[in-house]
Amino acid sequence: MTAAEILAAHTREVADFPQPGVMFKDLTRLFRDPDAFALVLQDIADRWSGTVDVVAGIEARGFIIGAPLAQRMSLGFVPIRKAGKLPGETHSQTYDLEYGTATIEVTADAFATESGPRVLLVDDVLATGGTAAAACRLVESAGAQVVGIEVLLELGFLAGREQLPGREVRAILVD
Repeated sequence: MTAAEILAAHTREVADFPQPGVMFKDLTRLFRDPDAFALVLQDIADRWSGTVDVVAGIEARGFIIGAPLAQRMSLGFVPIRKAGKLPGETHSQTYDLEYGTATIEVTADAFATESGPRVLLVDDVLATGGTAAAACRLVESAGAQVVGIEVLLELGFLAGREQLPGREVRAILVD
């Protein structure tokens, strides 16, 4: 099976969550199956190996994907957290949501190297693209270069890629 077939077989749709009218894509079945999850992670690692220096994951499911991916690729991992969750000095980025605003942060030294590291930004789902676009701005304001964005699932009908012009965006499965 391909990574896309594995992902499709391990994705459960939950109607009206977290609010009426939303069809939530639950990836718990993928994360629970070590063989399927390993194949998906290897697919991503094969695509990006040798082109990035660090993996950054967006809270919260980007952590589930990003940390084992970074380990598999022998790279470091940087968590991109919701505001107020990191100690010490941070870089932050505020962005608009359909119902308000949100802020994400990284520690001030998250990407500290002599030259700005090449970063692979990972998350579970690309929806409207607002969070991914804010994460790109955040990573770059912290001195790194976003080489690509990798998501497991893209909700194509929401046109999230339009928020990421000029960015390399890869999705294993587009819905």
